[in-house]
Amino acid sequence: MAIEIREVRSRKDLKTFIYLPERIHADHDSWVHPIYMDDWKYFDRKKNKAFGYCDTILLLALKDGKVAGRAMGIINHRFNQHRDEKTARFGYLETTEDKGVLGALLMAVEDWARDKGMTKIVGPYGFSDQDPEGFLIEGFEHRATIATYCNFDWMPKYIEEMGYAKDIDWFVYKIDVPKEPPEFYKRIYERAMKRGTYEVIEFRKKKEIKPWIRPILSLMNECYMAGNIYGFAPLEDEEMDDLAKRYLPVLDPRFVKAVRKGDEVVAFIIAMPDMTEGIRKARGRLLPFGFLHILRAAKKTKQLDLLLGAVKEQYRGQGLDVLMGIRVIVAAHEAGYEMMDTHHEMESNVKVRAEMERMGGQIYKKYRAFQKAL
Repeated sequence: MAIEIREVRSRKDLKTFIYLPERIHADHDSWVHPIYMDDWKYFDRKKNKAFGYCDTILLLALKDGKVAGRAMGIINHRFNQHRDEKTARFGYLETTEDKGVLGALLMAVEDWARDKGMTKIVGPYGFSDQDPEGFLIEGFEHRATIATYCNFDWMPKYIEEMGYAKDIDWFVYKIDVPKEPPEFYKRIYERAMKRGTYEVIEFRKKKEIKPWIRPILSLMNECYMAGNIYGFAPLEDEEMDDLAKRYLPVLDPRFVKAVRKGDEVVAFIIAMPDMTEGIRKARGRLLPFGFLHILRAAKKTKQLDLLLGAVKEQYRGQGLDVLMGIRVIVAAHEAGYEMMDTHHEMESNVKVRAEMERMGGQIYKKYRAFQKAL
């Protein structure tokens, strides 16, 4: 049976690319639709500024004339320049359970990357680590969050059979929300507050967050580059604004915290209510009434999803993570939340992982990115 690989060149092809996963995952209980309004912007070269510094290719696979898979190839030149690498990425890989289709798509991305002078390919990955990264390899029974991939268990196995090997693993912890912060947290909190040099910034309304977006994301740039966060490339100001537009509508101000010393933001944490049940009911469509399902789910959920966080290097070890963490725990308990999803924690980030375990966290999902020499 012939497999044809076709590049996305028209709006009709792009529509097929965007909505294909909905068909592939039709009976997949753990899968969550993307917000399609966001997807149309994300894959729009005029609206997504990442296309300006990345080479990309969007591909569809057809088998017997029917679309059976998709994939995206990305070369992030900004990342490669910072890391002195020649690395390509594959992402947004979706296929029916067909090794031939999967292999044809990966080979097409590899050939494209090789022609561009790349020497290595990794994935699944998007433009940056702000996009979904890594395939799920453990915890398939748990529903995906808004910021993670959801894949079938056969996908990583097939990829390894195509010559790919592990590049990095991430762990996701499940932490029960305590009625009150642990005693060791309280002691650290009190010591940090006694110093009197830090101010915890909290928010009541979304509009109050806006002036802090660039200072917070600038700190993310600084910390993630210094910490060699896997796959991270620094955001420019306009990209920070775009990221904020993408997530601000669904953020709850109660779960955004920052720490200031003088006029400088030195730490932050961002979490959001899990609203995947509402996204599933809305089938990823905000209009005409899908947004009501999402808002309702955000109010009823018992799960808080951690997204981003950082502490400026010279202020680490002074309890700033605890200053913010206790405020988040208290807010989560008052709002009736029962558990927190920690999002991806790199396997090499032993300090953060130890902190999660100290809080009673249990690993309940595991993700893996793969790599292959070209």
